[in-house]
Amino acid sequence: MSATSREHPVFAAVDLGATSGRVITGRVGPDSLVLSEACRFPNTPVRLPDGLRWDVPALYQGMLDGLREAARGGPVASVGVDTWAVDYGLLDADGALLGIPFHYRDGRNAPAADAVLADVGARELYGVSGLQHLPFNTLFQLAAHRSGAQWAAARTVLLIPDLLVYWLSGAVGAEVTNASTTGLLDARTGNWSDALIGRLGLRRSLFPPLREPGAAAGTVLPHVVEYTGLPPGTPVTTVASHDTASAVAAVPATEPGFAYVSCGTWSLAGLELDAPVLTEESRAANFTNERGVDGTVRYLRNIMGMWLLEECRRSWRRWGVPADLAGLLGEAARARPFAAVIDPDDPLFLAPGDMPARIDTVLARTGQPLPDGPGGYVRCVLESLALAHRRTLRQAARLAGREPTRVHLVGGGARNALLCQWTADATGLPVTAGPAEATALGNVLVQARAHGLLGDLTDLRRLVARTQELRHYSPGGDGKAWDRAADRLDAACA
Repeated sequence: MSATSREHPVFAAVDLGATSGRVITGRVGPDSLVLSEACRFPNTPVRLPDGLRWDVPALYQGMLDGLREAARGGPVASVGVDTWAVDYGLLDADGALLGIPFHYRDGRNAPAADAVLADVGARELYGVSGLQHLPFNTLFQLAAHRSGAQWAAARTVLLIPDLLVYWLSGAVGAEVTNASTTGLLDARTGNWSDALIGRLGLRRSLFPPLREPGAAAGTVLPHVVEYTGLPPGTPVTTVASHDTASAVAAVPATEPGFAYVSCGTWSLAGLELDAPVLTEESRAANFTNERGVDGTVRYLRNIMGMWLLEECRRSWRRWGVPADLAGLLGEAARARPFAAVIDPDDPLFLAPGDMPARIDTVLARTGQPLPDGPGGYVRCVLESLALAHRRTLRQAARLAGREPTRVHLVGGGARNALLCQWTADATGLPVTAGPAEATALGNVLVQARAHGLLGDLTDLRRLVARTQELRHYSPGGDGKAWDRAADRLDAACA
């Protein structure tokens, strides 16, 4: 690293995913954007007698350890936090956390979702929030939670990244990109829907003021200074705290008309729009309208992503079957094409467990042969994901009236060459893969812009395109075979 690049300011991105957390430092200059991993730590849910929970205190400790490592590398200009969406903690009147936050994969959510929909109705909910129906959306979780001593004592609801920002800075707020995943934000105005909150029997006072990405959240508290070595007064900057919103902000698009797939535990596939699509057809297709940076709308659908593959690998390791990714991908490349396809969003796949056995169950239900060995399962998963990307992006284009010319695939899935090539083949569109660290980059870039180093969203994306390693995939293969496989997927979804 040159002396000049060492003079560029450093921003610390706390990036928590469903299986691990890390603290990444980003050094930003006019033509320089360099990430370094300061610390990585596991995110291991805890199954308690009353359900599946996130070990949030352990995540907070891992974050502090990571910030301490970041501070050892030199001055840190600010800190930003992003995590997954929908989950939350309750604070009492003294600001103390009431209990351990539930995990969105906990089984309590589905009955609560059914009860809410029976009372309010899916059309009314969508007409306000524009949110895809998922049984773990925050409003359903709150409906499952609104009884007992904790609920009675609750004075504030904080989504997970807002909770961590509160513990870092003492500042209470709700960052808007994550708030838009609760089902309680008005998709047209970008404000809390007082009418819907009241309709659901929730207390409006539970929901704190909204903050936009780039807003100052506060400065690190004395105990954080003491533990981490960060200088007193180090800013905590609001970033796009929903990890997908940060990833989309770092899509290296240099021209309009792009589609994106943010591929990690989930695949989030869709378009960036200026306004929400709230039609009945959009609701029936289960598309979501979530907020992005600078008031943009992330028009997308959640697809069960690399979770399927990682749960298969977890099972194989438990059984003593070789599960290194490179070897499995090599076997998958040699396996028979389109031997079987699955709907990645089958509810059977949601909870942790024996994923190969669940795939067998779905294939038996749909009258398809079982895969031949681990490579066959991996090929089934990856081809099915590519087909789900195709199906989702084509539906998004039709519903929004906007035809994409390129797919940007970002996140960890960008490292999977088979998935990238098959997404290009399935969609018939060129795919630009990378950056794999899009979420951390988006976090860092919003901080850098808040400190006056960058301009608009286009400026952020051009810097990513100039500085990050990208790979390009052209569509090929047997298009008619993909069409036939897509028909089979549609039948499986039906």
